Formats: sequence, structure tokens, C-alpha cells
Amino acid sequence: MSDSISQAVCDIVGEALGLEPDEVTGSATLLDDLGAESIDLLDILFRIERQLGVRIEAAELADYVQGGVPDAEFGDANEIVSDRGLAQLRLVMPQIDSAALAGRLKADDVMGLFTVANLEQLVRTRLSVTNSVTG
Repeated sequence: MSDSISQAVCDIVGEALGLEPDEVTGSATLLDDLGAESIDLLDILFRIERQLGVRIEAAELADYVQGGVPDAEFGDANEIVSDRGLAQLRLVMPQIDSAALAGRLKADDVMGLFTVANLEQLVRTRLSVTNSVTG
């Protein structure tokens, strides 16, 4: 993560969480590794909008991760992420070990796996959509 978008996302996350620059890496999870809470995520998203011009609503994070897979198909009756859900997660969070998580990952724990690099990719996706609409 060395280009300007990567650096901007890392800087924003670090500033919002009061961390040193070397503590914020692409592989660091926002919630578990960096200790972000819901209010911190809102602050991070606000800063991204202000500094990069990319608007991301908090609810959109889960929608992005779930990728349009309906709740009933994303997880089973015990709220364990289904095979279809894991296939979607591999698309947006390629760092996860889906084989190790199969049959074990609770839907409520998914966002705990969301990394700085995953956030950066979401920002890039939004920037490319914005640029293709306005360009």
C-alpha cells in the first residue's frame, strides 16, 4: 500500500484512531487489530468523504461486504456464514482463509475481519464509479 490513495486511507485511519503511522498497515483489521468502535468508523468515513470526496455510509460497509447476498442466504439459521456467504467474502476480503472459517464464522464476526486494505479497495471502487460517471 504505497500509492496516494493507500497512504490517504492509512493516514485517515491513523488520525481517527490516534495511532502512529507505523501502526496502520493494510493487513490490520479496523475493529480487532486497531480497536475501532462504531463511532470511530463513522469518523473514518466522514474523514474519507472530506479528504477524498468519497461518500460511504456506515450501513454501506456491511452491504459492500455482503455484496447483495440476501441475509437468509448469507448465513444459516445459526447465523453461521454459508458457503455462498464465504464465496462473497472471498471477493471483497481476499485475505480471509475461507476454508478455515467454513462452518465456523459467525455473521456478527465478519466485520472484525475487515482490514484497512479492504477499506482502501472500497474507496477505490467508489472513486472509479464516480470517475466513470463524471468522466
